[in-house]
Amino acid sequence: MKINILKRGKEVLDIEASAIKSLKRRIDDKFKEALNLILKTKGRVIVSGMGKTGIVAQKFSATLASTGTPSLFLHTAEAIHGDLGRVTFSDVVIILSNSGSTEDLKKFLPLLKKIGCKVIALTGNTKSILGKYSDVVLDVSVEKEACPLGLAPTASTTASLAMSDALAVCLLELKGFKERDFAFFHPGGALGRRLLLSVSDIMRKGRDNPIVREDEKVSGVLVKITQARAGSATVVDKSGKLTGIFTDGDLRRNLKTDTRMPFRKIKEVMTKNPSVVHENMLAAEAMRILQEKRIDELPVVDKKRCPVGLLDVQDLLKAGLV
Repeated sequence: MKINILKRGKEVLDIEASAIKSLKRRIDDKFKEALNLILKTKGRVIVSGMGKTGIVAQKFSATLASTGTPSLFLHTAEAIHGDLGRVTFSDVVIILSNSGSTEDLKKFLPLLKKIGCKVIALTGNTKSILGKYSDVVLDVSVEKEACPLGLAPTASTTASLAMSDALAVCLLELKGFKERDFAFFHPGGALGRRLLLSVSDIMRKGRDNPIVREDEKVSGVLVKITQARAGSATVVDKSGKLTGIFTDGDLRRNLKTDTRMPFRKIKEVMTKNPSVVHENMLAAEAMRILQEKRIDELPVVDKKRCPVGLLDVQDLLKAGLV
């Protein structure tokens, strides 16, 4: 049988988009009740399902866990073969099932009631046994599946995924979950690096951070920069406070017009009052300053404007911030 692949592909997307759109009118008081149950629980949120819907349930549980709500996934069939021991009275169990009437659920639900935990259902059949046993029922039914046979879960799993995302996003906002919190649970990712790394974590210190006095000769400063394998030197006054920075760019600009530059005092050729960052600043914010000002180095100073480190764009690159 010949089919128009492009046309059929668009039809599938239309069916699934329609399924999600139909959920909007079901965001009502029951949705609020479900959120309140989750917020009030002193235990964990256990998300259960099986088959294709079970995969959606795993994703839902993972989203909750990564956004500040302790959660684990419990396979509905495995629950009645020993894993029910993971559920306690203090937990909230969210069950995803399109039919809401599988044989496993018929055995699972009475046991949950015996434990005494709260049950939330995301189901396509609100009058099913799942609907009857649940404290809150969210209707995720769809008009039809995208599968032409009406057998493979397609639009129904999309609807369950969308509704679970709506719950998860509302929960994180109600809890005041911020980017820093998210980064804490994702320290190995790019976001974690951007939001957790501070300037003090990657700045150059000690011998790697050449600091020179204003009256030092350029030739001597160049030696210190070379020894430190740095791209600049921070210049301070007699009290140790920052007054300038001497970079490779300063060297090149002055050498063009001044052959005696190596014998001059560094204060005569340095860049005065340079941009600075503080050691407790986020490294990502420091990177933004470097990019906006189109420079490669930034002195790191304390509250008294005394240099404590040097931040080089190469260090930020190595840290994976770009």
